Amino acid sequence: MVKIDVKDRRILYHLEYDARQSFRNIARKVGLTKDVVSTRVKKLKESGIIFNFYTVIDVYKLGYTSYRFYLKYQYTTPEIEKEIIDFFVRSKLSNVVASVGGSYDLVSIFTAKNFPKIYSFWEKTLTKYRDYFADQTFSVYFKEYLYKYSFLLDEKISERSDITRVEIFGGRKKVEIDDLDFQILKLIATDARMPTIEIAKALNSTVTVIHYRIKKLIESGVIQGYRTTIDLSRLGYKIFKVDMVLKDAKYKDQIMEYIENNPYLRGRDMTLGYVDLELTFYLKNVDQLHQIIGEITTKVPNAIRNYKYFSDVKVHKYCYLPEN
Repeated sequence: MVKIDVKDRRILYHLEYDARQSFRNIARKVGLTKDVVSTRVKKLKESGIIFNFYTVIDVYKLGYTSYRFYLKYQYTTPEIEKEIIDFFVRSKLSNVVASVGGSYDLVSIFTAKNFPKIYSFWEKTLTKYRDYFADQTFSVYFKEYLYKYSFLLDEKISERSDITRVEIFGGRKKVEIDDLDFQILKLIATDARMPTIEIAKALNSTVTVIHYRIKKLIESGVIQGYRTTIDLSRLGYKIFKVDMVLKDAKYKDQIMEYIENNPYLRGRDMTLGYVDLELTFYLKNVDQLHQIIGEITTKVPNAIRNYKYFSDVKVHKYCYLPEN
């Protein structure tokens, strides 16, 4: 575990909320100079705490739909598991591939403009690897809510503002973009801090044009935000993804009204075809998770029928923009 001070934590907090903002802007918020912030970010990257900066892209507005698969292995070896992972990572349809521990072993998200592409890829997957899957669970993504990393700060929950932002929309009006827009998105998808002047140079354009295009992509909702991939395991935290089956769907709002003020809550996924409520937390250990579930049960009695969770996430591929 890497020890960092409160200034580093505040820098991470503001970078994760808006990774494209200037170091000068962050410096004003945390009470440091721009050069000191730049040096600290460099050290956070060198230590592996900051992995990269990425752009959150609403693929639904571009005509795509996202599909998720949970897989549980059987009869595998480390070599076979690596082969399956590499097969998924190489696919142009995949934008998230991650190994997990708990109820499942592998989580993958695929994005395409039409379902036959997904179906064809999955048929090919089953032809090659079906015997290695003890269980497979499929769902369709609709919306994702992300919450601030408030646990990084020594602040009370009441002091937070704008605690949630909707990052992925489904069922909204499609936005038409041209090749230049797509190429801009492709460049900043995994490099959200790429300077406008470098984008312009790479695309044989001008800073004025690139700035205008990015502004329009934000206004149209195609660009939802800029985030930072932080390896929180180096700070002593683990990801816990909890999937709940409720006794009645009416309990969802009651649970969310209570739990959204928890500083360790990272996100809520809304999907079709799996469970009633999906929550993600960053916690120190599984005991904290059981404590949270117990608190929910006390606050909203008899709401949870059962739940599953997984943790120890190792990301192999992560990018909001599909390659296909």
